[in-house]
Amino acid sequence: MAAHFGKRLRKGAATTAVAAAAVAALSASQAPGAAGQDHGRQTTAGASTPVPGTASDGNATGNSPYYTDLPPLNSPNPSPSPSSSPTAGAPAAQGDTEAGIPATVLDAYKKAEAELRSSKPGCNLPWQLLAAIGKVESGQADGGRVTADGTTLTPILGPVLDGNGFALIKDTDHGEYDGSAEYDRAVGPMQFIPSTWAWAGRDGNGDGKKDPNNVYDAALAAGHYLCRNGWDLSHEDDLHSAILSYNNSQDYLNTVLSWLEYYRKGTHSVPDGSGSVPSHRSDDGTKHAQAPTPTPSDPPKNTPAPKPDPKPGKPGGGSGSPTPTPPKPPAPTPSPTPTDTVDHLQDAGTAQLTTMAGHAFTERISTRAETKAGKSVAKVRIRFMISGDTDATFTGGETVATVVTDAQGVALAPALQAGEKTGAFKVTAAVVGRLVKGVDYPATVTARAADALARTSDTPLTCTPGGEFADQVQVKATYKGAVADKVAATAALIKSDTDATENDKGPYFKDADGKPVRTLTGLTTDDKGLLTLPKLYADDTTGTFLLRITTTGGATLTVELKVAAADTSPSPSPSPSPSS
Repeated sequence: MAAHFGKRLRKGAATTAVAAAAVAALSASQAPGAAGQDHGRQTTAGASTPVPGTASDGNATGNSPYYTDLPPLNSPNPSPSPSSSPTAGAPAAQGDTEAGIPATVLDAYKKAEAELRSSKPGCNLPWQLLAAIGKVESGQADGGRVTADGTTLTPILGPVLDGNGFALIKDTDHGEYDGSAEYDRAVGPMQFIPSTWAWAGRDGNGDGKKDPNNVYDAALAAGHYLCRNGWDLSHEDDLHSAILSYNNSQDYLNTVLSWLEYYRKGTHSVPDGSGSVPSHRSDDGTKHAQAPTPTPSDPPKNTPAPKPDPKPGKPGGGSGSPTPTPPKPPAPTPSPTPTDTVDHLQDAGTAQLTTMAGHAFTERISTRAETKAGKSVAKVRIRFMISGDTDATFTGGETVATVVTDAQGVALAPALQAGEKTGAFKVTAAVVGRLVKGVDYPATVTARAADALARTSDTPLTCTPGGEFADQVQVKATYKGAVADKVAATAALIKSDTDATENDKGPYFKDADGKPVRTLTGLTTDDKGLLTLPKLYADDTTGTFLLRITTTGGATLTVELKVAAADTSPSPSPSPSPSS
């Protein structure tokens, strides 16, 4: 959470036990919808109970502290019109205040939803989920204290993750984002830790940078983070898994779901910097709202009277010699986790990674986690990350995938899918939560290719001098017997089988201006592997000519074209009938 939390005032607890009970019930539910009056900003339990088996690749925040304030129990009123304003001197209803989201922050959430609707339509990400997480993580960027381009006016930093009451995450960004070269801290409106931002970061405002302190960048990154693993957020199980992967705590899940439900009932835009900022967080010891503490003049009911002190000098007495406190037994040394024992990663027999553009790689990356002695380590999370100038992805369209090693210590990455960009890239395998030697896997995407060409018709291609060929040349390209689509090709009229020099006589194509052209480049087969050439024309030269078609990959086909004068010889007269 923010470094300046200490400047914020804590709000008091509720004034009735009824309110406390209602909030406790709301926190216990996963999709609260209770109605009633709220007499104060409430909090969930300060403790965060991890949910086992839910963090598939670490998590976005490193389980950093978060705001625990719950929304009011009364639903927000319908959004006010832009021209309306509160009556002078009349305080805004609490539901209306909490429903207000700073304009730039709200715009960032909605733009992120729109981008995900296009790039990952199956995820069904609602912008209200981003708003709920933004509320819990940073109070909507500290009440909307952002510049016009969405960058926070001051950095929003969580506590140092040095293991002292928090997770232990040593520095991964050399202090670039969080200012600490020793330990990591959660950063920005959506509280990403640097190691997660390194692969999850996005440029949401189109300025060419991926800045976790920018709400457009952070909101888009959070959206993609929540939409990984093929999750469909319209399904309750996937929604819960996605939220828990952001911060692995049941209390966190309940709090986010509370705000999600609240924002779905109505929100409106408020000026930047005027948003409501929460006041309680998960690490400040604040519990659920409690009934008022009794005063001495108002003793609590059903409370037994205090017993008098024992005699002086006895254990527990209020006077006399102090009783020595027995030494505490040493805390047991925790057993190392499998991740703690990993010394390095080793390739587990991955073959050469090469495929054509648009095709799936037939080989999959296989990595083994090992101890210093070379022993395999099971149940270790391995993160595979694609980098380089490429549009290759793993199956499902992601550039990052996390896999747990099996009983043999091996993690098998999802299949790689090449995009249309050719060239080299790499996939890096690293241990999640531990800085150890990883493995880089080079991969190459080559141009689409064909190894065979054939005409789709056996009709002879003939023409008279100065005329045009009746049939267009069409060929089909294949590669290893399969359709070779989107393969680059050229077509040229050549002098002979042994001389591929362009022929300056005989058949020709026409360019856009109607001028003769005898070489065509930039041709491409269609999705069925077909290539249909433009019409061919003939000059006054007669004879047999050659058209050669070649493709990337070496497929070649030579087609004969014949230009001959029309046969003008008279038809033979019918034999005279014999006279009778």
